[in-house]
Amino acid sequence: MKIFEMMEKEGHEQLVFNQEKTSGLKALIAIHDTTLGPALGGCRMWKYDTEEEAITDVLRLSKGMTYKSGATGTDYGGGKSLIWGDPQKDKSEALFRAFGRYIDVFKGRFMTGTDVGTTFHDFIIARKETQYVGALPEEYGGGGNSSIITAFGTWKGIKAACKEAFGTDNLSGKTVAVQGLGKVGYFLVGHLIDEGAKVIGTDIVKDHISKVKAEYPQVEIVDPDEIYTVDCDVFSPNALGAIINDDTIDKLKCKVIAGAANNQLAEPRHGKVLAEKDILFAPDFVVNAGGLIQVADELEGYNKGRAYNKASTIYDMLIQIFDIARTENIIPNEAAIRLVDNRLETIGKISRTYK
Repeated sequence: MKIFEMMEKEGHEQLVFNQEKTSGLKALIAIHDTTLGPALGGCRMWKYDTEEEAITDVLRLSKGMTYKSGATGTDYGGGKSLIWGDPQKDKSEALFRAFGRYIDVFKGRFMTGTDVGTTFHDFIIARKETQYVGALPEEYGGGGNSSIITAFGTWKGIKAACKEAFGTDNLSGKTVAVQGLGKVGYFLVGHLIDEGAKVIGTDIVKDHISKVKAEYPQVEIVDPDEIYTVDCDVFSPNALGAIINDDTIDKLKCKVIAGAANNQLAEPRHGKVLAEKDILFAPDFVVNAGGLIQVADELEGYNKGRAYNKASTIYDMLIQIFDIARTENIIPNEAAIRLVDNRLETIGKISRTYK
């Protein structure tokens, strides 16, 4: 695996390997771009099959955070961290304290918080060793569960995509297939049901399904492999990435894809394949930006009203992106990337001026 070639190709600044014997910690920290400010991105804990898989994931995710920060107008760069381990079996106080000490080495160049496989409880522990963590409970000065605002922003993103695809953002009567009923998916289902949408859901974790069914018995549950083939207006991925690929893309029976999962397109070319099939893809790094918005606000002194007002603008950002894509005859992902690249270039030039 040619790591430096991968980093050069995608524009990464740093990839740091961390190991601590006592706790068994094996962690990666990737910083993609700090043009706009210090890198910000969550910590994923996952049992990867290989080192190559872990490295590829952290590099992809960190680049996605650059574009998420750039699209939302925050003054942070893109980074990501991961802990290689089973989140159901391998967590301990020692593990997250060791991880916190490695985060502290960056002295604010990189800040992190929750992601897939981690919770705010983990970062209460890490905070004993570093101040550079966010997504904390309100009693610790944070904004609380960032999945709630991420789901709120995702709901706004689905509405914007429906406005573009169907001419109305009213979800009443629309069928939404929700892949992943965990952290974000559970709260997203609530927004959809409240607006009168029909929800078809799936998850690989039975407890997630049970929780959703207990609260919303009208949700139809299908097997994980079936979710790609259900007839729906909107397919909403809210689990892991790369689920829009050569194997799944021909199975889809939707007009819109909009969800909170990171890096939904296995390859950039899949965005063009979706367009050829007349399926509107809402760029995931915009749709799922609510959590980043909250953590960025938290790092400056959390104000809930301010954070949710900012998350509401995800709707407006997507409307702008769809308009650019339509006007310039490009796909929405390209339009969103172009907007961010322009911002990075402009702010980068201004930053050269000494102050």
